[in-house]
Amino acid sequence: MEFDIFSDEHYMRKAYNLALQAFDDDEVPVGAVVVCNNRIIGTGYNQVERLGDVTAHAEMIAITAACEYMGAKYLPDCTLYVTLEPCAMCAGVTHWAQVGKVVYGASDAKKGFSRYSPPLLLEKVEVVGGVMAHECATLVKEFFAGKR
Repeated sequence: MEFDIFSDEHYMRKAYNLALQAFDDDEVPVGAVVVCNNRIIGTGYNQVERLGDVTAHAEMIAITAACEYMGAKYLPDCTLYVTLEPCAMCAGVTHWAQVGKVVYGASDAKKGFSRYSPPLLLEKVEVVGGVMAHECATLVKEFFAGKR
């Protein structure tokens, strides 16, 4: 079986590795990468505790880095890969940055954007969920189990 290095799984693995870094830093383990033309142009992982900033989510950091890389505020030809379904705030920034596609790993039944019916925040964005869902969900569960 040939492995496609430009597959959703490949880029989700990169985001997952960032989530592991967040886990090691005692942050909620979420990682994100922004890809354009098969090139990673932005990365991020949760740094809410480290920075003391409730907006320092993986997606926000990755999108900010991608916009800086591109020298633009819009990312219509880009894909955001994130290990956990974006919250409403991150879905909003994804909308405003005009990201073309969002691929996420685990669903977030408590705070994910899809809780809002219909999910208007990403209505014009191609959304793919469930890529590496088991691994991503397990990491989050392990993190919170260690907090109890």
